[in-house]
Amino acid sequence: MKVIVCGAGQVGYNIARYLATEQNDVTVIDQSAELIRKISDSLEVRALVGHASHPSVLEDAGAPDADVLIAVTYADEVNMVACTVAHALFNVPTKIARIRQQNYLQPIWADLFSREHMPIDVIISPEIEVARAVARRLQVPGAFDVMPMCDGLVRVVGVRCTNDCPVVHTPLRQLTGLFPDLHIVVVGIVRDERPIVPDSDDAMLPGDEVYFVCETGHLKRALAAFGHEEPEARRIVIAGGGNIGLFLAQEVEAHHAGVAAKLIELNVERAKRIQQLLGRTVVLTGNALDPEILEEANVGQAETFVALSNEDEVNIIASLLAKRFGAGRTVTLVNSNNYGPLVGQLGIDAVVSPRAITVSSILQHIRRGRIRAAYSLRDGFGEVIEAEAIETSSLVGKPLRECKFPPGTIVGAIARGGQVITPRSNTVINAKDRVVIFATAEMVKKVERMFSVQLEFF
Repeated sequence: MKVIVCGAGQVGYNIARYLATEQNDVTVIDQSAELIRKISDSLEVRALVGHASHPSVLEDAGAPDADVLIAVTYADEVNMVACTVAHALFNVPTKIARIRQQNYLQPIWADLFSREHMPIDVIISPEIEVARAVARRLQVPGAFDVMPMCDGLVRVVGVRCTNDCPVVHTPLRQLTGLFPDLHIVVVGIVRDERPIVPDSDDAMLPGDEVYFVCETGHLKRALAAFGHEEPEARRIVIAGGGNIGLFLAQEVEAHHAGVAAKLIELNVERAKRIQQLLGRTVVLTGNALDPEILEEANVGQAETFVALSNEDEVNIIASLLAKRFGAGRTVTLVNSNNYGPLVGQLGIDAVVSPRAITVSSILQHIRRGRIRAAYSLRDGFGEVIEAEAIETSSLVGKPLRECKFPPGTIVGAIARGGQVITPRSNTVINAKDRVVIFATAEMVKKVERMFSVQLEFF
C-alpha cells in the first residue's frame, strides 16, 4: 500500500513508523527540515521537505499512485486543502484529515466535508477522541485502558497487577481450571516496559500491565479476578476546561445521569463560557494546583479525578495532589513520551495519551481486508483487530489449532450472532464471524491478508 503522510510531528512520525514496519510504501512531507531529517535517519520511509498542500509537492510524493493520504500537520487548513488537492488533481482513494478546530466540526456545517465541497473521507478530532477514551475509563474502574469491539459485545481491557491480585503467579493455562467463570484471553503483558506476547506457560507478576479480551457481560467478574472491585464513579472532578475537559463534561451529562461532576478552569472568561454550555456540572474558577480549590471541589470525596490541562507537569502534579487529598482514582492526560515510565511509579492509575489515541483512530481507517476496528497497544507493541471472516477465507470451517496464524498473534474472542465465544483449540470459525485478534506490529499485515478477499495470499 502506498501512503502519503502530511506532517512529521508526533502523530505523523508514529503513523509512518507503524506503516513502515508493515512494509508499506510510505512518504512523509513536512515544512521542517529538522523533522524530515529525523524521520529519514530513523525510519525506512521517503521524506520530503515541502508544503503538504502544494500540488507539485504532492506530485513529487507520489500522489498519482497513492492509496491513502493522511494529513496530520499542525494546521487544520493545510490538512483540509491537502485532502482536497489529493482528490481533485490525483484522485487519491482515501483521504484522512486531523481537524482540531471545533468550529469546523459543528453539526450545522456538516455539508462542508461532503464529496462536492471538501471531499475528506475520514475526519479525526483528537479532542473528541480523547474525551471518549477518558469516558470509557470512567465506566470501567480499575482499568487503565478500555476499548469496545464487536458492537459493544467485547471489551479489550488493560489492568495493572498488584501484589494481592488473585491471578498472579498462575500459568495462563491453569486460569480456566482455577477460575472456571473467568472468560478472558490474555493477549499482552508489559513487564518493566518490555512487551511480552504470552504463551500458556507464562504467568502474570505483580507490577505487570496486562491486556485481556473479555465478553462485556463478564467484565466485572474479570476485573474482580484481577483484584479490581472499585465502584463506578459517582463523583468526579475534572481539572482543565479546554475542549477535552468540556467534551468530557458534556459526555458525562449526556450519558451518565447518576454522576455528579465538578470542573476546575483557571481562565475566568473560559470558565464562564463553559458554565453556559453545561447544565448540571459545577464549574469552579481557579488553579488545580491550589489546595483551597481542591478542597472547594471536594476532591477527597471524589471516586475519580481527571487531569486534562494542556500542561503535562500540571496534570501529573494535580493528580498527585488529588491522591493526597483522598481521591479514589486518577486519570491523567500526558502528551510527552518521556513521562510514560515515570507516571505509573508515582501512583497515577491511568494515563491518557492523545498521540496514541489519534494514531489508533487513524490506523483503523486504513486497514485492508474485512477489518472492522483496530486499536494499538502501547507504542509499537501491536494491535487488537476486529475482523470479519468471509467465506473464501482459509480460516473458515477449521478448528483454531489447524489455522496457520503467524507467530505473535492470539485470538481473543469470536462474536457470532450476538453471542461471544471464548476461543479454544477446537473452536471453529464460521463465515461472518467477528474475530478479535491481537497481532504484533510486524504481523498485522499478515492478519489483514488472512481476512481479505484475495485468495492468492493463501
